[in-house]
Amino acid sequence: MVFGVITAAGAGLRLRGEIPKLEIDILGKPLVLYALETFQRAPCVESLILVVPPDRLDAWPVSRLLGAGIEKAVAVVAGGATRQESVYLALEEIPDDSGTVVVHDGARPLATPDMIEAACSAVRSEEAVITAVPLTDTVKQVEGGRVVDTADRERLVAVQTPQAFSLRLLREAHRRARQEEFQGTDDASLVERLGKTVAVIDGSRENIKVTYPEDIVMVEAVLSERMGR
Repeated sequence: MVFGVITAAGAGLRLRGEIPKLEIDILGKPLVLYALETFQRAPCVESLILVVPPDRLDAWPVSRLLGAGIEKAVAVVAGGATRQESVYLALEEIPDDSGTVVVHDGARPLATPDMIEAACSAVRSEEAVITAVPLTDTVKQVEGGRVVDTADRERLVAVQTPQAFSLRLLREAHRRARQEEFQGTDDASLVERLGKTVAVIDGSRENIKVTYPEDIVMVEAVLSERMGR
């Protein structure tokens, strides 16, 4: 069984007035719906769980997702104070440890079914898989307003989602982090703490995360091109 977890709980940030980020209108649809539709079209994913801010839980019943054509939707979960806690709460909704889970940021509307399929395919031989792209900018370590080191760019990547894991492994990683009060920067970092290897597959430079208002302009431009507008 392959579960998709779409995290939109951290999307309570407002970018356009008082509208939660997951509900920002992008070419006539809420932002989060694009990620859901992508997972709906990915053949490997069988069930979908959406995580939303607690104050938006009533606005996003499973019936709303089913009505929007997201037939794989099985649950909508109230998220926690952090993204990590939100993923943990979603994992606790899954009845057993068998299968695979693909975690994706709801604020990344430009992922494609092919990316999800690639992650699903890779995780069949690897317990943990991330998507990433090479860095193009020079990265420097700064302290007190002065450069103290320049990183080797050839060894660095910018990590994205989707990320795919053995469900048993990711649940163990989250439970361990919770017990030890560790906060990671992504799900893969929790798995790394267990001494497990994380494989890397190609992401896409189009697969941006909507964080700033200007990101919306870029997303709308890419979506318009894809739709032939």
